[in-house]
Amino acid sequence: MTKNAEMINGAKAGLVPALSAAPFGALFGAVAISHGQSVFEAVMMSITIFAGASQLVGIELFGQRVAPWLIVLSVVAVNFRHVLYSAALTPVLAHFSLPRKMIAFFFMTDPQFAESLKRHEAGTPVTFAWYMGAAITIYGLWNVMTLIGALLGGFIQDPRALGLDVLLPIYFLSLVMGFRSRPNYLSIVAVSALASVLAYATVGSPWHVSCGALAGIALAAILPPKKATDTVSEVSSS
Repeated sequence: MTKNAEMINGAKAGLVPALSAAPFGALFGAVAISHGQSVFEAVMMSITIFAGASQLVGIELFGQRVAPWLIVLSVVAVNFRHVLYSAALTPVLAHFSLPRKMIAFFFMTDPQFAESLKRHEAGTPVTFAWYMGAAITIYGLWNVMTLIGALLGGFIQDPRALGLDVLLPIYFLSLVMGFRSRPNYLSIVAVSALASVLAYATVGSPWHVSCGALAGIALAAILPPKKATDTVSEVSSS
């Protein structure tokens, strides 16, 4: 398959996740404006950082007289899962050159990780052209929606009053459900969720994200692997 065809296939694979994340991009743009950023600043933050959840965390902390190191540490805590993503995708992208790996990991978001892993597990190689096709689609629509949200942000005094803040948990829940056929899915998700809730009640946000992830990893390392078919039956029966 030619590089152009691979890139088109990648763009198709990234279209649905991009559309799913689009409202979240608009939400960030609106929230950024409500916190005093200009349209240019909001768009540049999305272009250069491109890490939705941590962008919102940063916006919430900016202007609250919080020490810069604490802002950075909070963003790292939210984005800790990307360390796990990169480790999981390293074998998948092993054939990429170092410059291409650096580019690929910049564009590695939750949907990019999910789509790449699903393609790899289906037995289809993840080529750089395919990867970039998906990445550019997700990245491009995210930034367009950030711009739209920022432009309309002046008309939305309180995004939470419209219930826009629920878009983020719904978005992540859809990603988690995409892996429901994986071994030990239910038990790992349950323990991770419980640990996250307990951490949120004790140490607070954003540390609950890392605590929940670490609890899920620990359980996954302890439990014996189960066949995917057994897990599907378990999910169906529940």
